[in-house]
Amino acid sequence: MKLIFLIIALALPMSAFAKSVVVVNSANESKVTSSDIKKLFLARKGSFDNGDPAKLATLESDSDIRKAFNQMVLNKSESQYTGYWAKMRFTGRATPPVELETSAAVRDFVSKHKGAIGVMDKADVNEQVRVVFEF
Repeated sequence: MKLIFLIIALALPMSAFAKSVVVVNSANESKVTSSDIKKLFLARKGSFDNGDPAKLATLESDSDIRKAFNQMVLNKSESQYTGYWAKMRFTGRATPPVELETSAAVRDFVSKHKGAIGVMDKADVNEQVRVVFEF
């Protein structure tokens, strides 16, 4: 039985398991790659390809979506991520992403700022935001 489940699971595309996404404002037409996302969320890049400055939004530190994003996209544990941003803030090199309580709050933030990019639950996506990455 386990073998059958494993075969079925491996046959499905990974996107079938994706329930978390990175979104931008629906008016933002910039092409955003996974490399761009990593650079933006680690302050190695401050704007989109069209020149608009990026406003970052993520969920609070106890969020499973944030933990998965940090691990899968940024290759950092929550403690590494928190330490990284503490250093960036202390040295004045960058401001960390806005931390919001819910995916709906991330969606609302992104929908109100043309240059915003955020991490959220796919279930809360609407026409005000555009999905640029799934994980």
